[in-house]
Amino acid sequence: MAKLRVGVIGCGSIAVHRHIPEYAAHPDVELVAFCDIVKERAEKMAATYGGRAYQSYEEMLEAEKPDAVSVCTPNAFHAPASLAAIRRKIHVLCEKPMAISAEEAEAMIREAKENGVQLMIGHNQRMMPPHVKAKEILESGRLGRVLTFRTAFAHGGPESWSADGADSWFFRKKEAFVGALGDLGVHKIDLLQWLIGEPIVEVSAMTATLQKKADVDDNAVIVARTRSGAIGTVTAGWTHAPGEDNSTVLYCENGILEIGTDPESQVIVRFRDGNVERHSTGKIATNEEGGQTHSGVIDEFVGALLEGRENAVPGEEGWSALRVVLAAIRSAEEKVSVTV
Repeated sequence: MAKLRVGVIGCGSIAVHRHIPEYAAHPDVELVAFCDIVKERAEKMAATYGGRAYQSYEEMLEAEKPDAVSVCTPNAFHAPASLAAIRRKIHVLCEKPMAISAEEAEAMIREAKENGVQLMIGHNQRMMPPHVKAKEILESGRLGRVLTFRTAFAHGGPESWSADGADSWFFRKKEAFVGALGDLGVHKIDLLQWLIGEPIVEVSAMTATLQKKADVDDNAVIVARTRSGAIGTVTAGWTHAPGEDNSTVLYCENGILEIGTDPESQVIVRFRDGNVERHSTGKIATNEEGGQTHSGVIDEFVGALLEGRENAVPGEEGWSALRVVLAAIRSAEEKVSVTV
């Protein structure tokens, strides 16, 4: 069987640490091209993994005609690069948030269908072993309905992770469009909606730039309501140091489900009757040293293409999470509660 020919658009940290090595490790993938506005980054990847280096994704797509691409650019270029590939009937795995507007997200979904290609969004939280286990427990029905929740994703900021350090595009609104809310908060929004099995329908949010030299938020807090009425908070921050917080707690009818609150037992179930279950599932991936565990995103994307099935995080799922981010931005700006 011929290998899937893959190109990577954007050779920053998410590509270098996650997408590219996971493609390279997949037996059914051939990396054929790398593109970055800083061509030396693309050349370094080509020298390491084979394939050709480009500075223009349009040129790369025309010259190489890959079967699929990963779009790992700054947020503002997610939709333009994805649409350029989609219009050439190339499958797309796009990093989150998938776009910076409703119009862009809807165009990506619509045109992927029109061109008969797959669009997957890189929401990897739902693929982490602790979250998979938590979903299994919730679906068993033993805890009953989720009543309230709190989830957080916070670390010291993208300067320790981004290829550009303190001068990262993450801090510039023109390229990022939103800060910690879109970088980290969107992950937990997607995770919550997937775990609970229903969308967030109302938000009230506050955002702030408290420490970073940035024209985007470095902290955001959302009070959210789901379709069935469950309420809770989503917190995203770039000023959490030392370490990270990537925890979620769901308060249910029959007990409490804790995820990522204990280093040894990544999932803990505390039943109302006093019984406690502890599950060691493997850790949630982090940006810290040694925290770059296998994400599962590349395997899912490639598997869906080779098996001819829909991927686990199609464009509609990415749009659902982005819709909440856009509502939260409006809520923070207008100081009102917003229906999603």
